[in-house]
Amino acid sequence: MGNRIKVNHTELYYIKSGKGQPLILLHGNGETSGIYDKAIPILSQYYTVYALDSRGHGGSRKASVYHYEDLAEDVYAFIQKLDLKKPVIYGFSDGGIIGLLLAARFPDLLSNLIVSGANTSPDGLRNGWRKLFEVIYKFVKDPKMKMMLQEPDITAELLNQITIPVLVLAGSRDMVKRSDTDFIAENIPDSKLHIITGSGHGSYIVHNPRIAHIILEELGN
Repeated sequence: MGNRIKVNHTELYYIKSGKGQPLILLHGNGETSGIYDKAIPILSQYYTVYALDSRGHGGSRKASVYHYEDLAEDVYAFIQKLDLKKPVIYGFSDGGIIGLLLAARFPDLLSNLIVSGANTSPDGLRNGWRKLFEVIYKFVKDPKMKMMLQEPDITAELLNQITIPVLVLAGSRDMVKRSDTDFIAENIPDSKLHIITGSGHGSYIVHNPRIAHIILEELGN
């Protein structure tokens, strides 16, 4: 059964499972925490897992306008309200963007960060994917998709501010340009880069236990 918490002028839905150090799982644009259904049972053997639905997704409260900075502030407020000490964050796609913003803005907040398929700007998306999203947006006018087409704006200077260990993941067939993934890893002082051969943007993550084993290996479990 899920939980609800009021933070940062919104209400977030989350699932809590397991015990130990807190590990927060953040999903991508248009998804929910349900993408981690295969990973949570594995991770919760080692960590207290908090799988969040981002603002406007799943069971969380809707909004009319979306910005990555607001989503990051939601997670910061969530951590503060539950008094989570040095949580690990794993973020996929938009969740990875949120994780990068949190680690840069609040250097003492997290212990580790793992991101998959994050981009630093809309230009970081492969051209075919970006054009597809632009066409879809013309018809659906989804404000969450508008955010993805206009944001983020993560600079080298911002990445330089991250001081915790970071693992940067992407699939070899990711919808994020390899150059943008390299840019993230190259500008975070204490980071590692792992390109997963043969994988797309979320094939090793969505309803897949593989991401749990990657996380556990990175964290030494």
